[in-house]
Amino acid sequence: MLDPFYMIVDSSSWLERLLPCGLKLVQLRIKDKTEPELIDEIAKGKALCELYDCQLVVNDYWRIAIDLKCNYVHLGQEDLDIADLKAIADAGIKLGISTHNESELERALTCKPDYVALGPIYPTILKQMPFGPQGLAKLGDWRKRIGHLPLVGIGGLTVERGIEVLNSGADCVAAVTDITLNIDPELRVGEWLKATRKFIP
Repeated sequence: MLDPFYMIVDSSSWLERLLPCGLKLVQLRIKDKTEPELIDEIAKGKALCELYDCQLVVNDYWRIAIDLKCNYVHLGQEDLDIADLKAIADAGIKLGISTHNESELERALTCKPDYVALGPIYPTILKQMPFGPQGLAKLGDWRKRIGHLPLVGIGGLTVERGIEVLNSGADCVAAVTDITLNIDPELRVGEWLKATRKFIP
């Protein structure tokens, strides 16, 4: 099972700063770096997560995750077009997949993921998306359709919205800008962790 709170950051320096707060599930979503820089960042992230007993999820870079013997990879729909899912599975790496609509969910389930993410649940400022807010009703529908497979809600979440998402059927909620743009990221992580502990199975 996933920890109910899932922090997503774009650098190992964020991990160095926030892991001491007690995070147990984080994703490194790194963009616009050279391959040597990516390898260095992911290796640093893996070492930090091992130090703090935290689960690391590598976004996109499944080949590097295999080489560094990471435990988790997260893929978007475009990544599925080029990823070698057999190589990922053979390496013993668990898989998370992003979904936004019915066809993407159907495709994701054929890949036998270890979790499915639905988003954005609410409007998000993180990046431009071709999909509007998915809402709590769709989250509840996804919950029924995927059975016991862990479900992650992401997009536009605050602590208060995160609790709504967990109460609507998600096993886990992911946050990005609510923490990274906060005036006190460490304090905000603490608020997220305190609010989500009661959802630990």
